[in-house]
Amino acid sequence: MTDHAINVSAESLGTFVTGVFRHAGCSKADATHMAQCLVQTNLWGIDSHGVLRVPEYVGRFQSGAMNPTPDIRTLKEGSGLEVLDADNGPGYIAARAAMSRAIELAENGNIAAVGIINSNHCGATSLYARMALEHDMIGFAMSNVAPNMVMPGGSGPIIGNNPVAVAVPSFGEFPFVLDISMSTVAGGKLLVAARDGEKIPLGWATDADGRPTNDPNAGFEGFLLPMGGHKGFGLALLVDILCGVITGGSFQHHLKSMYRSPDDPSKTAHLMVVVNPLVFMDKEQLKLRMGEFFETVKQSPMWDKDREMLLPGEIEYRKEQERRRCGIPLPATVYDELVQIGNEMNLDAELSVVPP
Repeated sequence: MTDHAINVSAESLGTFVTGVFRHAGCSKADATHMAQCLVQTNLWGIDSHGVLRVPEYVGRFQSGAMNPTPDIRTLKEGSGLEVLDADNGPGYIAARAAMSRAIELAENGNIAAVGIINSNHCGATSLYARMALEHDMIGFAMSNVAPNMVMPGGSGPIIGNNPVAVAVPSFGEFPFVLDISMSTVAGGKLLVAARDGEKIPLGWATDADGRPTNDPNAGFEGFLLPMGGHKGFGLALLVDILCGVITGGSFQHHLKSMYRSPDDPSKTAHLMVVVNPLVFMDKEQLKLRMGEFFETVKQSPMWDKDREMLLPGEIEYRKEQERRRCGIPLPATVYDELVQIGNEMNLDAELSVVPP
């Protein structure tokens, strides 16, 4: 049975979660950034990667599995290429540092790639790809994760579902933003289904023995299935090579799951790539061409006349507008868990409920 939702204002949720991370040992700036990332993800409607994750992060700070005050440093540098060390800090802080540096390098050289190793879960990768949009650039963000996905026909995990996001400026109402993992669905979708007491479609995951299951709990104890069979599997391998193998970071079974190994550093690696499209044409020309491109896709006929063709990034744009007006709907279990954490920490901040 699905929890009833409690709508909370984005502003109060951000202040509250900032207080939680401050209490867990993060600096004010880092706590604020992490909270903003999680709340923004909820605003986009990606609830599987929003404040639902706060208890896990707090637990990892408290156990010492994740460093709340990392000292990020440069390991290797070349022409438009760098590798950073995240010092086992939060992935949100590490990925931001890598993308910020990639943008800085691309502003001088038009293209850059920055890897960062010894990191942790960074949430929705579109958070970082979108950073390039503020500079009229194209952003690519990707991360490896501990093996949680089987190869087609396999019965054991060999690779993570390694997410990738791409953001392209359109200079219109909303940008093109594609954010996908290489499994049929992200693992967080199983968490949401388990929390809500719902079944999952066959084809999302297997149980621990590699058999297809519609039980989200069995699926979470088991393994995810790749998107598009061998195609998603191959792309997941590629992301692990780019993030972990060539950067000198961890990959495959050298990575640790924050769920299966909650007391161990994840050793996750991320790669950020930035491209300046204004090398190819001026801003006004690109705006016109992206507008034509979007319009052509939007005019594609649908067999169901009541449905609308939506572009990557459009759903999130609309959802954010709605949730800024009406509040972010938190399932009662998530709301209660946050309140309990706040009480245990004696936080002054409170969650502001938005009336229906």
